Amino acid sequence: MKKQLKTYPIAQRHNLVKKSDFATLPDEHYSIKPFFDALPWQHAGKVIRKIVNAIIKARKAQRPVILGMGAHVIKCGLNPWLIKLLKAEAITGIALNGAGSIHDFELAAFGETSEDVAKELAEGRFGCVEETGSWMAHAIDHAASINVGMGQGIYEWMARNQQLFPEKETSLLWNCGKLDIPLTVHVAIGTDFTHIHHSMNGANLGSTSFTDFEIFCDHVEELEKGVYWNLGSAVILPEVFLKAVSRAHNLGNKLEGMTTVNMDMITQYRSINNVVKRPSIGVGAGYNLTGHHEIMLPLVAMAILEGIRDNATF
Repeated sequence: MKKQLKTYPIAQRHNLVKKSDFATLPDEHYSIKPFFDALPWQHAGKVIRKIVNAIIKARKAQRPVILGMGAHVIKCGLNPWLIKLLKAEAITGIALNGAGSIHDFELAAFGETSEDVAKELAEGRFGCVEETGSWMAHAIDHAASINVGMGQGIYEWMARNQQLFPEKETSLLWNCGKLDIPLTVHVAIGTDFTHIHHSMNGANLGSTSFTDFEIFCDHVEELEKGVYWNLGSAVILPEVFLKAVSRAHNLGNKLEGMTTVNMDMITQYRSINNVVKRPSIGVGAGYNLTGHHEIMLPLVAMAILEGIRDNATF
């Protein structure tokens, strides 16, 4: 039975992640190629080149590059690099887990995100900020009312209520919407703090995320000679991708020449098997690169952008 949650305003919450700590982009005329040229052609030095070149090659051939992403990437302050890749048309679609959409949404609204869970949990305050739960519930209800996916619906609700989102240019949801790049949100019920808010409608949450799953599946069907890039999602997106690959094959899409990439801070069972190994068998190639997001993503992004800019390979 629905119970009335005791909420409090976002102004009273201490946030661990602030826009002021985010990555800054270099001058447009930078070159990362000397750094790559200095790497050995062994182990990760070889793998990082293969990843970069696969993405550059796919985009040169107008093939899709889909990014499946966990929330921690956003909390590492990397939205500026991701938005740069979107604007350069280096990424043709993004899939987020539920937490990713929440942190991105909060950044657009408040320029901050990520509460101190350990501090707030015992006080009964974890996940109980009013604005995020209420506003996201309204956005998801809006998505359901117009029969679109959660990602598209949240963007449209943001566009209708722009006064609530003074930092919207830092948001993936906002930039994908503006650029007409599909952004899908893949929710597991009960994993996100917004689910406990009394405004959240479970039926709308499920239906809009399911719509996004179907949109994601349609894009995975087109991954022949394209790239699927899993960045920091250990469970949700690897599982979603595996089902989408199965559906694609079932419908007669061979996905020949597809490259799959996993980048995370540690090696995880599902991302290795469901992204790197299983989908690429008999089809293409799969690569794993381990390292901290806040270091590895800028390196890879700089090389991709330089490759597209200068028609270069690494």
